[in-house]
Amino acid sequence: MARSFKTLDDMGDITGKRVLVREDLNVPMADGKVSDDTRFRAAIQTVAELADKGAKVLVLAHFGRPKGVPSAELSLAQVVKPFEQVLGRPVRYIDWDGDAASVATLNDGDIALLENTRFFGGEEKNDPTVVDRFAALGDLYVNDAFSAAHRAHASTEGLAHKLPAFAGRQMEAELDALDKALGNPEHPVAAVVGGAKVSTKLDVLKHLVAKVDHLIIGGGMANTFLAARGVDVGKSLCEHDLTGTAEEIMDAADAAGCTVHLPYDVVVAKEFRANPPVRTVNVHEVAADEMILDVGPAATEALADVLKTCKTLVWNGPLGAFEIPPFDAATVSLARTAAALTKEGQLVSVAGGGDTVAALNQAGVGGEFSFVSTAGGAFLEWMEGKELPGVAALAR
Repeated sequence: MARSFKTLDDMGDITGKRVLVREDLNVPMADGKVSDDTRFRAAIQTVAELADKGAKVLVLAHFGRPKGVPSAELSLAQVVKPFEQVLGRPVRYIDWDGDAASVATLNDGDIALLENTRFFGGEEKNDPTVVDRFAALGDLYVNDAFSAAHRAHASTEGLAHKLPAFAGRQMEAELDALDKALGNPEHPVAAVVGGAKVSTKLDVLKHLVAKVDHLIIGGGMANTFLAARGVDVGKSLCEHDLTGTAEEIMDAADAAGCTVHLPYDVVVAKEFRANPPVRTVNVHEVAADEMILDVGPAATEALADVLKTCKTLVWNGPLGAFEIPPFDAATVSLARTAAALTKEGQLVSVAGGGDTVAALNQAGVGGEFSFVSTAGGAFLEWMEGKELPGVAALAR
């Protein structure tokens, strides 16, 4: 496949070269310990490969939102040991005081983690002086942090213009998957878009209707579309002020030959809690004091039949209030259908966003989709059809 960006395969001999690698190591912490090391594990392939090729690997990353003010709480010093354990090899820590002298003492194949890039106020402003400061430490630049690629920061975008720039293995896998999902997908394409509010996904929905053959709308946002079609949604979460916008999106879908799928049977309850009394009803039978909290079984089965006719699936957001049983049923069921079709080689399935990853893991199929992106904002902006600065900067 012809790529618009260079990868580690294009680097040539890098023995003794100082390679600045932008990773996303912004891991969650609880009681001073890393509570989820997914991002560490995602960085292993690129960091280890560069070290094995004899480079001096300098990892750049941000941690939290220090807003240019260094602090012990947001220092990357505290993740050096946990990162080292996941990586299975030693990692040096380099503070910004005396960074150049420390880098000069590294041997070929050594790995070092530089202090939080956001300790410089100019990092998030893509300040040329900060870009120059980072660039002075390296000979080559690798961006392996798709999840930070929607930000034009010094370490995610500026550096790519100062040093020869390459995509890391994780970035490469992400961009290849996204290309297969929406860039140059095999049709028919289905998109599942869920979540609480239409307002947060307006740009996504407007972009997708022109790109996909089937748009499956779930979550609280489906209620706004149902209301636009004249359905009384009772006490359900619904943005009544956006029903006009929902109508426009449905009209645009019609014009583009995209079929919009809304639930026709739903699971309702009078209270929002785990395992309350529930009813499964036709959407026209929702009582005034009831809330729609999940897609019903008949509609879920019909959606499974839609996926069986498709070649590509993009998924962002759950179909119901999946955090609370039994309102995870539709999401779990459809995710398992998608996973089975993927396993059979019938479907290329790409999913992304925090809630989505959690929902797929709950369904036990997180590892069975073609690709699951852990990026939140960057994945959403990509689904909106926006150019991501960190990706654009890697273009050949």
